[in-house]
Amino acid sequence: MKKRRMEFVFVIMMIALAYLVFFTDVPFLPKMISMAFYGVIILITVFSLMLENRTAQNTLLWIHILVFLPVLGYIIYVYSGQLFLKGYLFKSKRIKDREVFETISREKQKVEFSQLNHHQHHFAHYLDRATITPTNTNTNTNILKNGEETFREMKSALKKANDFIHMEYYIFRDDRLGSEIIDILIKKVQEGVEVRLMYDAMGSITLSGAAIKKMKEAGIMVHPFLPIKSSLYNQKFNFRNHRKIVVIDGKVGFVGGLNIGVEYLGEDEEIGFWCDTHVVLEGEAVQTLHAVFLLDWRYVSGEMLVMDERYMKPISAAGDGLVHVVATGPETERMSDHYYAMISCATKSIWIASPYFVPNQAIRTALRIAAKKGIQIRIMVPDTNDGFLTQYASQSYLPELLRSGIEIYAYQKGFLHKKIMIVDGDLATIGTANMDMRSFRLNFEVNLFLIGTDSIQDLVAHYEEDLEDCLRIRPVEFYKRGFTEKAKESFARLFSGIL
Repeated sequence: MKKRRMEFVFVIMMIALAYLVFFTDVPFLPKMISMAFYGVIILITVFSLMLENRTAQNTLLWIHILVFLPVLGYIIYVYSGQLFLKGYLFKSKRIKDREVFETISREKQKVEFSQLNHHQHHFAHYLDRATITPTNTNTNTNILKNGEETFREMKSALKKANDFIHMEYYIFRDDRLGSEIIDILIKKVQEGVEVRLMYDAMGSITLSGAAIKKMKEAGIMVHPFLPIKSSLYNQKFNFRNHRKIVVIDGKVGFVGGLNIGVEYLGEDEEIGFWCDTHVVLEGEAVQTLHAVFLLDWRYVSGEMLVMDERYMKPISAAGDGLVHVVATGPETERMSDHYYAMISCATKSIWIASPYFVPNQAIRTALRIAAKKGIQIRIMVPDTNDGFLTQYASQSYLPELLRSGIEIYAYQKGFLHKKIMIVDGDLATIGTANMDMRSFRLNFEVNLFLIGTDSIQDLVAHYEEDLEDCLRIRPVEFYKRGFTEKAKESFARLFSGIL
């Protein structure tokens, strides 16, 4: 707390010093003294950075930002560079979440892995030991392609709800689609169904107060995750809830890449067609997905529902493989580990699709080594991203991968937003986590890991269909890009740690 108070004092001092130097007519000497004070603050911050023993790359990144972005750089550092604080900021949530999942895991019968092939067994065993969530059988998964199919299924399931509807979204808009879903939720409340909606305060910043009021007055329980006002001072502002979860009556669950907004239906003229993937599941894994929601709900509302049998009663369904729900967040840097483990298990192929491809060093090394082994690696990314930094930072990582023989495909039809990885055609992950530093270190995410399920073949088929709308990036042509492009990439790469 003392360190954080000092940082905010420094912010105020730096703004005052900058104003004194650039916007007043005070004599030369006071301006020089002000600049010296500014330099002292920067030196103290740099020294503090060094004492934290971060990686050399990460430390140098923040030194560059502090030095070359006066005042603004320090503010960015306070809200984006203080990642080491996450263990303190979310300590209570981390401890309580672990206690609940350990209880759930103890109550479940141990899953037998003997029927799996070698690399499936290796990965299933890894997940069993590396995560606090249980491996589930008796679960059916069905892949939903793009927004039209996803929202058709979702709205149909919402209308059939009899007991409760629980929804958690990073982006929830009150546009045409959002309003239609809100109307369905209000109608279900009128029929006696409990409805809870949680939205990320930053991601859903365009959700109007009128829509929120309408839902609350109708009886829908609504809570924001990390409200912006309260998260500015405690530095939680940069940690966002990127999860997309729907659980209906504890029987049906939805998770994947699609938020609530018309752009996810491809109706935004600037974005155009939206390529995405979602999954609907029934059976035991719904209980684990629901626990993720209920623990987040307890964090924002204080309402303890997670051990209530009404909400957590497991309901089996015919399944054909293993399903493992994994929730990660700023309190647990694990999703990159899980991706690394999947890549390490590959013997034939690794197919990846990610809208924001800013992999860490471990992932890049694992991919390059796999390529050298002769494993086919395909990476699908958007041809044009929705941000300057994400566009060029992603491009900056392509040369080393292309040199290793990795196939890179740029999606041409519209915006690629699906987040999947398929290994050897019988291991897969689908969920909310991108292959970037933000999903690895800052966001609350949730993914399904599928082992030997029939639905993996649907992911394979959809990937092959989307390849038809891609242009393969050829090394020789890519290396001929101009100096300006390379300069943009180098600049954007400096910010990889916070993308």
